[in-house]
Amino acid sequence: MSNLEIKNISKTYKKGAVKALDSFSLKLSSGVYGLLGPNGAGKSTLMNIITDNLNSDSGEVLYDGVNIKKLGKDYRSLLGYMPQQQGLYDDFTLNRFLWYMAALKGLKKKEAKQKITSLLETVNLTGAAHKKMGGFSGGMKQRALIAQALLNDPKILILDEPTAGLDPKERIRIRNFISEIAEDKIVLISTHVVSDIEFIAKEIILLKSGQLISHDTCTNLLKQIEGKVYEIEIGKDKLKYFQDNYRVSNLRHNDENIIVRIVTDDIPSDYACTQTKPSLEDLYLYVFEKINQTS
Repeated sequence: MSNLEIKNISKTYKKGAVKALDSFSLKLSSGVYGLLGPNGAGKSTLMNIITDNLNSDSGEVLYDGVNIKKLGKDYRSLLGYMPQQQGLYDDFTLNRFLWYMAALKGLKKKEAKQKITSLLETVNLTGAAHKKMGGFSGGMKQRALIAQALLNDPKILILDEPTAGLDPKERIRIRNFISEIAEDKIVLISTHVVSDIEFIAKEIILLKSGQLISHDTCTNLLKQIEGKVYEIEIGKDKLKYFQDNYRVSNLRHNDENIIVRIVTDDIPSDYACTQTKPSLEDLYLYVFEKINQTS
């Protein structure tokens, strides 16, 4: 089983004024890893270093014990990368784009034809194969980028917001496919749609201000907030107070009142609170959202 080791990676910008990664270390093996963190946490920097698109200030990335800089093109041939930015060739048809990407990845003609046909079906774009990508919706562009990332059957697959812009049916289809192929791949998914990784991720990686906060199975991480998630029925006039003083992960109207779902260490007094099962969204709020409680 192959492994990817990130050892003491640090990266700064603006002559050291901005620390994007701070002594980040982690070992990855086959399976899906979910990378969670707020904007500016260092997720994109980490992915760009793993894909060898960016040099770190210190530390190293090892694939099966060998520095990826030494592996060079042999390492890059193992990579599949889907960036968040949709920088596609608007005048290219999807078919031409995939053939172009297959050529860059060094695929032979017969192999490329088989992979393109199969992947177009997987991402549900067979009918759009001969249409120019300039007319694609955001979701169609996302699916095209996923297809190109998989052309070379990569051993390491890096996906930056892979389901952004997809409708629920497409998200489920892509999510299930990613889980299916991850048996012999290292798959790292950066996303803000935490429900997309809650079930399929073997581990969740929590990144904040360039530092590794925690990494574990979703089940184990959720144990941290057992007994801290509540639903409370309140009057509408109390909503602002709760939003200002608690981490509110959800709310819904109930006739004249509102039911708020909060994540808290301190149960609000003078309210009937119903303890409920925590979700990954609740954990995200608990770890990353700051609150300034007032009386």
